Amino acid sequence: MEDKSLPLVEVHDVSMRFNLAQEKTETLKEYVVKLARGKLMFNEFFALKNVSFSVKRGEAVALIGRNGSGKSTMLKVIAGVMYPSTGSCTVRGSIAPMIELGAGFDLDLTARENIYLNGAVLGFDRAYMNEHFESIIEFSELRDFIDVPVKNFSSGMIARLGFSIATEVRADLLVVDEVLAVGDFMFQQKCMKRLERMLSQGTTLLFVSHDSNAVRNLCDRAIWLDHGNKRADGPADEVCTAYEEAMRAGNA
Repeated sequence: MEDKSLPLVEVHDVSMRFNLAQEKTETLKEYVVKLARGKLMFNEFFALKNVSFSVKRGEAVALIGRNGSGKSTMLKVIAGVMYPSTGSCTVRGSIAPMIELGAGFDLDLTARENIYLNGAVLGFDRAYMNEHFESIIEFSELRDFIDVPVKNFSSGMIARLGFSIATEVRADLLVVDEVLAVGDFMFQQKCMKRLERMLSQGTTLLFVSHDSNAVRNLCDRAIWLDHGNKRADGPADEVCTAYEEAMRAGNA
């Protein structure tokens, strides 16, 4: 049985290294030939560098930083989409990830079919999804498009559907990465209210956003990533203020 006193998320010395080709190859054949002959040169790029932190159950934590700082990569490691080059990441519970628009969706399937597909991916059977189907549709405001293939949806409609599913199934950990930014203002406010209610009920949240006000309103704690390094970890207001001051000074 899982020890509930242990952190829900433990990230220990995680580094993520990517090899970037130094020269352009026009075709896959050219790439394979150069690779086989040892003539394809790479530059190493570290998206994350020895990052460590933990998240307690019921905690709301934001990852902040400029584009390219490693926030989304960190969420993908936590969600199990990527494996770290070095270090380890442990999650003691189920995850509902919202880390990319359309992630987990088959764009050729309808919204109805994708609800059941997403439910299965998150570990819920058809009976459970039947029970929650109406709530998902009502919250997403997509009833008129329920039998339309998702490939015909706008980015905002995809975000609505993904958020509605992820927040209805109530996993142990909700991971949200900027996807709400594509929705209209009224739906964003509706989503924020749902997140606030879930947090009051003990949901654990990992949240990435460039909106400092949203971070301050939703999260008690923020982790500032800067070029793959953990630069600060503390109360959300203090870390956001330090980040904003560094941005203004050109030091972030």
